[in-house]
Amino acid sequence: MSDAKGDAKGDAKAEVRSESWIEAGFREIARTGVEGVRVEVLAKNLGVTKGGFYRRFRDRAALLEAMLQQWSEGRIAAIEKQTSLDGATARERLKALIALYSERMNTEGMAVELAIRQWARSDELAANAVASVDAARLKNVGQLYRATGLAAEEADAQAFLFYCFVFGQSLLFLERGHRRRAQLVAKSAETLLREM
Repeated sequence: MSDAKGDAKGDAKAEVRSESWIEAGFREIARTGVEGVRVEVLAKNLGVTKGGFYRRFRDRAALLEAMLQQWSEGRIAAIEKQTSLDGATARERLKALIALYSERMNTEGMAVELAIRQWARSDELAANAVASVDAARLKNVGQLYRATGLAAEEADAQAFLFYCFVFGQSLLFLERGHRRRAQLVAKSAETLLREM
């Protein structure tokens, strides 16, 4: 009887949900890039055998496709939520977005973003996912700039500058520390919001 319980526990441990494999894939892509997202590595990290993977995914390509889908859907949903006015003015929402992207550095999220962008340089499926996310980000932030009264072309240019800033600043290593970074971010935010 105790053997049956032991087997049941082993089977339960071996049955890792699809979402757990995807999450493990994101942790690994952040750490080592897409090349490191290998079934045997993920199985080891999850403490299970590879057999459970193949009950969830046809192959590694299916996992990578699921990762791209979850990443792109998540990023698009996030920007739609973050740019929703919900009683705030467009200027207030833009200011909040700048603070969100620059004050709380999500190092794992940025590592995943960079790894997926690197992957997109050589993979069409990844490139399409990145393009859809970028289009949604630029569209939604552009709509905020339009809501401030800017003409469509100028609003689109401001949205482009906005994203160049929020992603670019996260990649810079400043010698003078957090205080200097905060000052530069604040001054840059003023410039991005100056004519509104």
